[in-house]
Amino acid sequence: MKSTVIVKNIRIPIDAPIEECYKLARGRLSLPRECVLSLSLHKRSIDARHRKASKPEFVYSVCVECKLDAKRLERLKNTSDIEVVTCQPMTIERGFEPLRARPLVVGFGPCGMFAALLLAEQGYRPLVVERGGDISSRTRAVDEFIRTGRLNTETNIQFGAGGAGTFSDGKLVTRINDPHCSYVLERLREFGAPDEITKLAKPHIGTDRLLGVVGNIARRICELGGEIRFDTKLVDLYSRRGTVSDSKLDGNIHSVGLESNGIRYDIEVGAVILAIGHSARDTFDLVSRRGADMTAKPFSVGVRIEHLQSDIDDALYGKYASLVGADNKRLLPPGEYQLSWREEQRGLKSDTARGVYSFCMCPGGEVVAAASEEGGVVTNGMSRYARDGRNANAAIAVSVFPEDIGGGWQESVEFQRKLERAAYKAGGGDYRAPVELVGDFLDGRTSGFHEPKRILPTYRGGEYTLCDLSGVLPEFVTDMLKKGLPRFGHKLHGFDARDALLTGVETRTSSPLRIIRQDDRTARVAQNLYPCGEGAGYAGGITSAAVDGIYTALALMKRYAPLG
Repeated sequence: MKSTVIVKNIRIPIDAPIEECYKLARGRLSLPRECVLSLSLHKRSIDARHRKASKPEFVYSVCVECKLDAKRLERLKNTSDIEVVTCQPMTIERGFEPLRARPLVVGFGPCGMFAALLLAEQGYRPLVVERGGDISSRTRAVDEFIRTGRLNTETNIQFGAGGAGTFSDGKLVTRINDPHCSYVLERLREFGAPDEITKLAKPHIGTDRLLGVVGNIARRICELGGEIRFDTKLVDLYSRRGTVSDSKLDGNIHSVGLESNGIRYDIEVGAVILAIGHSARDTFDLVSRRGADMTAKPFSVGVRIEHLQSDIDDALYGKYASLVGADNKRLLPPGEYQLSWREEQRGLKSDTARGVYSFCMCPGGEVVAAASEEGGVVTNGMSRYARDGRNANAAIAVSVFPEDIGGGWQESVEFQRKLERAAYKAGGGDYRAPVELVGDFLDGRTSGFHEPKRILPTYRGGEYTLCDLSGVLPEFVTDMLKKGLPRFGHKLHGFDARDALLTGVETRTSSPLRIIRQDDRTARVAQNLYPCGEGAGYAGGITSAAVDGIYTALALMKRYAPLG
């Protein structure tokens, strides 16, 4: 019987040839040579925890195709660090209820993109609307904003083809343990992502490569009979023809209002998948006015921190940071970190302590201008595939609970907006960012700030203003940042270096609200409205949002028949 097994936790020195891990995998299996059909790399990570005493190691998992009888199969199932893979193909059920019109997918980020792709491949011919531009126009708009400070509020780092994750690092790490995660990685690879994303423990695509992947998926959806309308915004939802604009939804959505280039029009729809991302605040307001149940959820805000990438590499890898192989290329990739600390605090009604943690770490990247509303400064991080920039950056974010800011989702959105406007004002206008050295921040300095010298800000090529970030962020956030930075410095040498840079503000780590949905993934207010992804509060990154989009498309197909 042909079987697939994964041999895990194979450790070899970073300068050892890959064949060494295959040899060790064969030895672990203890199978006759004729039983092993093929070996391939499954996953790779790095263990540099003991770098002072020994050389860092690559930790491999190897996928082995083999012929096994029942006795050998049972033995391997009970062997540590060996997993017998049970492949469960995606189950697609098609319903019988006819669709009145095409299903509408609102948003072309990871969630909407994968929902639309699956629907198109199964004959549902979805219509996708995305308020931002396509890849080329979006790239131009982002470049212009970075260069000139002229913001396009509809096409920017938050809105447009591929969603907010397109202009980040294309990080595909996720905390969810779901079989569809592998499906997402395989499909991304199929559409042009690097082969290694299916094999690395912390895969990434890079902004430069992700742009092409998104374009390829868009073309495939259209080839299969779907349609994508960029620069087109959802502006209303109706239960029936002639519905007044302020009425609640009742039963099913019959039609929607769209707007493109200043022209407003209505179209009939069969169902609506709402994959709007975490920053479509006007659409949140619309959905609330139409009667959807919405609630505040915890989120985080903070700053971006920048170090020299070489400093991070030295802290993680020690003397092995610059080790090269026979091809004269570095053996170790640019270093990544993940840091967190939590503290019990009085007065919190939430079940969890307040945390401060690193988020969206971008090796060899830059801090990018991610505003989507006029008069607000928002930061994010971005790396290209090569991760070869001079600086490393990450968000250092602090937990915000609904009770911190009034309890309602509207208060949560307004809290984010208030911080963004404060950062804009502190930066001096023109979308310059407020910046402060870690040493000045920890000292509580309010004037006479030290200029960056060794580590230079990357935000908009250096458009910044030195200021007191404690005057921009609320006290409970700055208090946790001042406690967390020295603790992170103990974990990772130099993290709290006095000349490390803090840039404000990071407010769009996740959606501050949840659009409540039922077990069949529909909103209670309308039986054919499917809120999903990060904007609806059910995901937290590229991979998890894509998986949520897949499950939502499966739920829609289970009810409805394909279009004829």
